[in-house]
Amino acid sequence: MAPSLGISKWWAKDSSRKGTPVVVTMENPNYSVLEIDGPDAAFRPVDKDRGKNAKQYTWVLLLKAHRAVGCVAWVGNLMWALLGSVKKRLMFGEGVAMESEKSGKSKFLFRLILTFLFMALAFLAFEVVAHLNGWHYFQNNTLHIPRASEITGWFQFHTVYVFWLEFRADYIAPLVVSLSNFCVALFLIQSADRMILCLGCFWIKYKKFKPTVEGEPFKNNDLEGAGVHYPMVLVQIPMCNEKEVYEQSISAVCQLDWPRERLLIQVLDDSDDESIQWLIKAEVTKWSQKGVNIIYRHRLVRTGYKAGNLKSAMNCDYVKDYEFVAIFDADFQPNPDFLKLTVPHFKDNPELGLVQARWTFVNKDENLLTRLQNINLCFHFEVEQQVNGVFLNFFGFNGTAGVWRIKALEESGGWLERTTVEDMDIAVRAHLNGWKFIFVNDVKVLCELPESYEAYKKQQHRWHSGPMHLFRLCLPAILTSKITFFKKANLILLFFLLRKLILPFYSFTLFCIILPLTMFVPEAELPLWVICYVPVFMSFLNILPSPGSFPFIVPYLLFENTMSVTKFNAMISGLFKLGSSYEWVVTKKAGRSSESDLLAVEEREAKAMNHPQLLRGTSDSGLSELNKLKEHQEAAPKPPVKKTNKIFKKELTLAFLLLTAAFRSLLSAQGVHFYFLLFQGVTFLLVGLDLIGEQMS
Repeated sequence: MAPSLGISKWWAKDSSRKGTPVVVTMENPNYSVLEIDGPDAAFRPVDKDRGKNAKQYTWVLLLKAHRAVGCVAWVGNLMWALLGSVKKRLMFGEGVAMESEKSGKSKFLFRLILTFLFMALAFLAFEVVAHLNGWHYFQNNTLHIPRASEITGWFQFHTVYVFWLEFRADYIAPLVVSLSNFCVALFLIQSADRMILCLGCFWIKYKKFKPTVEGEPFKNNDLEGAGVHYPMVLVQIPMCNEKEVYEQSISAVCQLDWPRERLLIQVLDDSDDESIQWLIKAEVTKWSQKGVNIIYRHRLVRTGYKAGNLKSAMNCDYVKDYEFVAIFDADFQPNPDFLKLTVPHFKDNPELGLVQARWTFVNKDENLLTRLQNINLCFHFEVEQQVNGVFLNFFGFNGTAGVWRIKALEESGGWLERTTVEDMDIAVRAHLNGWKFIFVNDVKVLCELPESYEAYKKQQHRWHSGPMHLFRLCLPAILTSKITFFKKANLILLFFLLRKLILPFYSFTLFCIILPLTMFVPEAELPLWVICYVPVFMSFLNILPSPGSFPFIVPYLLFENTMSVTKFNAMISGLFKLGSSYEWVVTKKAGRSSESDLLAVEEREAKAMNHPQLLRGTSDSGLSELNKLKEHQEAAPKPPVKKTNKIFKKELTLAFLLLTAAFRSLLSAQGVHFYFLLFQGVTFLLVGLDLIGEQMS
């Protein structure tokens, strides 16, 4: 239960005489009443069944009081330090720049939350005055409203208060109850979907379903034509100002184990920083000198973000000579055997259009933010992608670490620049054209997670606004397509509505708006199983694919509710095509690599140097000039990097709203509600002050 506000007298003592009998009277019936006949009577031996004497009990009470005062002082110091930190963030310029809002429409959600906060503060002040006057309290979960004849003084205020209670019960409570019931129904539907996905994953593990390739499809005993049976593969690395990761990505792709004459690597650089362009050119030239068939491409007209970059590369004349295309984002580092583990699945399977590999993360244990992201993405790949791949032969392309049949891309319309989720767009269109997908859970590609909340927030905004924008565009094509009714229902109801729209809607509305609102409208109280039991059980299921993250189940639950603000805002902007729905911000990366990966790269490069190829892509003089430029830039003194924190207005405002509701719950002594609102409010506060993850530089 939540702590009570009632204050009672612990003990009383009549000190009018010294050395005379003293009677100590206490309200607690567990303690006995003792009469002391003299000053030394307290030290005489007493029977155990007579209880403690007055002096002993006084010292116990003083000790407890000392501990209580110390606890209160500690909490007070903590709150004072927190308020000081907030004040410092708000007052000092650049480091506390507010989250940017680019259009008036995008500020609507913030204004809505701010309105709820002001209303909550007003209601809280109203309720506190009523509580202190004994007008409003709970008895056996029943609202008690005293009669006017029982109230003396404050008559006008009491009349207003009674009117508010009647208005709340007759008009506000029914609306809140209806909205909460609707959100609870969506919550249960989405939870059932998660349960079915988990059961499907357990069935796959039990039956050991796994995409396999029989024999060695490209093996040839003829040494002279050893590479003839390998198909022609194009590898694309789209990047934009990826200074931190370009080198390790190009290095990993250039060491893929595939016949050199059957492989072409395209480095698709969209950087607008000329110095980064030269660095990437130097890296490409270095590998070209080693005999790798690699090309550097830079667009003069940079439109359409990543989709425009890929579309421009696929329009090259030489692409028609290739059968498959593998795509890796700039921070992905495939193992040398990646193509040999994925491309063979296409052999003797003409309906297969995509083979998707799983992601694994080099910095998953870097901080709390990366640990929580790892939980989400492990569930996405292990459960969602694997189950949909096995039972439906369809899932959303992840945009990287996958191999496409070029024919499937061309017949599905190629890359389109109409959304920021070009990977999901091409996957849906390929599915509508009858192509099948395979997810290989055993093939893992190393990549990097965003380490700052700002970068993660921008990434999640793109990942949740794009699907809703795409849904608007694809709905007519889905309805008129020739696929089966079951596949249409899966696309519309499950793939888009349930997992992309309903999830952020109910998560934000139910736990960030309705729950604190019910503290001020107790007639619409949410049941305990909605607040506690079902969310904890669902979080437990999400953590199953990454059992090492089990200690983070509570932070994961609280953080997912916190992220619902960003996801809800992104979903609204994509669904109604607001200004931020077509905004692409490159995710900030740190360029981390594990020690074992660095050692492996060094070994592979040393091996490549011992067996040089005779192919030359550029002259030695050109390579030396580029290397001199690279060395000059690396030797140049770098200014000190100042890491800054930002303040996120929506999260901070919701933090105060939830903490206000938590304080209101004290008046009705609602235990679980109080603790949930308190911890959720603190989580919003930490995120709003940018105290989770690393800071941006």
